[in-house]
Amino acid sequence: MLNGKNAVVTGGTRGIGAEICKRLAEKGVNIAFLYSGREDLASAQEETLGALGVKAKGYKCNVASFDEVKTTVKEITKEFGKIQILVNNAGITRDNLLMFMKEKDFDDVIDINLKGAYNTIKHLYPVFVKQRYGKIINISSVTGLMGNEGQVNYAASKAGLIGLTKSVARELASLGVCCNAVAPGFIDTEMTKDLGENNPMIDKIPMKRLGTAEEISKLVLFLASEDSDYITGEVIRIDGGLAM
Repeated sequence: MLNGKNAVVTGGTRGIGAEICKRLAEKGVNIAFLYSGREDLASAQEETLGALGVKAKGYKCNVASFDEVKTTVKEITKEFGKIQILVNNAGITRDNLLMFMKEKDFDDVIDINLKGAYNTIKHLYPVFVKQRYGKIINISSVTGLMGNEGQVNYAASKAGLIGLTKSVARELASLGVCCNAVAPGFIDTEMTKDLGENNPMIDKIPMKRLGTAEEISKLVLFLASEDSDYITGEVIRIDGGLAM
């Protein structure tokens, strides 16, 4: 049963992150979500989730900052108490061919997508150990499995997230804490809408369509629930067959 449990979700105001928050809240999970951008979106998300009958609060935090995450986690645990679920969803892209990619664009993507997950896990680690229970779900990407031209920074960050997932899973498995990764393919979000209806990637997807944020959230819900208690260290693709 998920009702009454508490979750931390990074990047929780838009796209996949917002849908994950909603899906968990519908099952009675209280949500502490992290965001780095617009406060109006965060306020709207608090209202949306609160209307589902759960406690919901947004925390403005740069997940790439070790100290900011440390402070934010302290605030969350003080407000919510135990944290049973952590979803590392925050991510950015700074696409370009490696030849033209700026060092800052590489560093920024690694810092948010990979170090951000390290920071949240690092500061919630003692909580999970003390509870001897927890579900850590890292949102990776099929790009971390396949690579993609123009995305060496993004692919490296998402591949690193897979290594982080498997290592954390080994460290915490005997303590009843599961750590898994979800690897979405091309999902219908603001990020892909720029490609338009004639998205060339659709031809590469065996199912001939983009995935939805709702479909990703259903998989996250499964990994957050007791139905997945014997699954850890896994990378589950949800990509319409793109990377098979």
